[in-house]
Amino acid sequence: MSTITLQVPEKIELDARDTIKFLAAKLYESGRLSLGQAAEIAGLSKIAFAEILCDYNVSLINYPVSDIQQDAARI
Repeated sequence: MSTITLQVPEKIELDARDTIKFLAAKLYESGRLSLGQAAEIAGLSKIAFAEILCDYNVSLINYPVSDIQQDAARI
């Protein structure tokens, strides 16, 4: 596993654990990570990670609109 260092000015108070969970949630939302990968980065089980997604306005169901349209066209 690689390490990324993020330098944040001291006047911006960020909680490191919350920031990691936020980044994992947003990477999951964008489709860059699977649920399992994002959960691993966040240091949570898949179930626990799925439960916190709403804290970051991220839907557990990550189904692209284009896929929905293709499925609807087949009906």
